[in-house]
Amino acid sequence: MAMHVGPVNGILFDKDGTLFDFHATWGAWSAGFLEAEAGGDPVLKAELAEIIGYDLDQMRFRPESVVIANTAEVVADLILPVLPPQSKAVLIDRMNARAATAPQIEAAPLRPLLEGFRARGLCLGVATNDAEAPARAHLGTAGVTGLFDFIAGFDSGHGAKPAPGQLLAFANACDLDPQTCVMVGDSLHDLHAARAAGMLAVAVLTGVATHDDLAEAADVVLPSIADLPNWLGH
Repeated sequence: MAMHVGPVNGILFDKDGTLFDFHATWGAWSAGFLEAEAGGDPVLKAELAEIIGYDLDQMRFRPESVVIANTAEVVADLILPVLPPQSKAVLIDRMNARAATAPQIEAAPLRPLLEGFRARGLCLGVATNDAEAPARAHLGTAGVTGLFDFIAGFDSGHGAKPAPGQLLAFANACDLDPQTCVMVGDSLHDLHAARAAGMLAVAVLTGVATHDDLAEAADVVLPSIADLPNWLGH
């Protein structure tokens, strides 16, 4: 395993697939979401699943799924044309409300891990392409909201990944040089955002992407966030 040799003063985490295991969290939930949106119509449900790259039989997202790293707005744009007539805003509000109730499966026990980072004096943040409200709901359910200095969704005013806006806002909020910050994520969007912001790019394998998918864009690929303390060094 590669070891980090420079100073790290801040860690910014993606949410889905990073703090929370992607398949364990969203696999079964998404089947229910598709069923509800389709109104019980199996043909429409299958069409929606195909559009978002979801395998109904396996109850898992395909690696190329648009859902994995994109915002609710992008997903809404894709499924809106096949749904009954409604506004995009109404659809997004319904998606966010349902997402806020999704049971989150932690990729590693979050509270002790984050408390350990806080004890080291590290500034902590979350940058997700989810909306901020469901992100805060998920972190609140896990009992870890108060351990973060910064939480941003795609709708928080800093843009969405792979653009670096959220990352630079985190560094600014913590009064840190981006070069002393780490962006931890499970997708190329996360890693490309890290590069654009001048941060270290750490990939984890608790999302859908494989080691080979992420290795070229990452400074290091770790099995999960549980491996971060060893990588940072004791």
